[in-house]
Amino acid sequence: MAKAKTTLHKRTLLQDIKRTWMLYLFLLPAFIYLIIFNYAPMYGIQIAFRNYNALDGVWGSTWVGLEHINKFIHSYQFMDLLKNTLILSVYSLVAGFPIPIIFAILLHNLKSTPYRKFSQMVTYAPHFISTVVFCGMVWVFMGNDGIMNQLLKIMGFNPVGFMSNASYFKHIYVWSGVLQSMGFNTIIYISVLTSVSPELHEAATVDGATKLQRILYIDLPHLIPTMVILLILNMGQIMNVGFEKAFLLQNDINLSASEIISTYVYKIGIQGAQFSYSAAIGLFNNIINFILIIAVNKISAKLTKVSLW
Repeated sequence: MAKAKTTLHKRTLLQDIKRTWMLYLFLLPAFIYLIIFNYAPMYGIQIAFRNYNALDGVWGSTWVGLEHINKFIHSYQFMDLLKNTLILSVYSLVAGFPIPIIFAILLHNLKSTPYRKFSQMVTYAPHFISTVVFCGMVWVFMGNDGIMNQLLKIMGFNPVGFMSNASYFKHIYVWSGVLQSMGFNTIIYISVLTSVSPELHEAATVDGATKLQRILYIDLPHLIPTMVILLILNMGQIMNVGFEKAFLLQNDINLSASEIISTYVYKIGIQGAQFSYSAAIGLFNNIINFILIIAVNKISAKLTKVSLW
């Protein structure tokens, strides 16, 4: 037995690939996709350190080092952009992270199968609506002449400028996002809950445990590893607030709250043709996300013994 284990450990990677080449063949499309769309584009990162000119090409453009990143950090818009981005991102995380967990627990404990399936269908549906259509629906409901203001007029109240008031933007952005993604995000939690052994619940019921106690001491401990992993992944995207939705809900009046780093990059990079400057801002964003995911993963590993690596 020991000899067999020693032989197994001595196998080289090449021998293992030769032995199970069919399994590695299945990985090949994903590997090629990763190389083409994730690693090959990293060649363009150097644009952030050059004064890129299309005529000179990437290698022919002048090298300027960290000039563009310094320019962004010291610009008068930097603090407002950073503040708006962090507010929307942290607010979305605080509001949107626990709700799918609570909803998954409620669905899992529903005894009526038809009602549970109906609830799942209704809450999953918004996820499959495109961002453009969903934002159009938000405008229809919350616009100055939208359904909400029409209802307020009928009830004798003055109309409210939901989309023309910067103070309302973050709430509309976050809670519409929660509505759109809540149902779909429960899928992974429901799959975890269905894997919990029924015998644990039966034993707890025999011992006199209430429904709440079974949720607290059986369901939640099983959910915690998944919750931690998803939280780490979300923290790694904290600077990447969705561009499409922010841009589609944006107007000149709510710009002070809706202008975030991704919309700013689009305006100066695509519309303003400042490719090096926009690439430097994008690189700055990714560096912050990379540092956050490393830090949160390390903290999680120490506190909960659960981590990505």
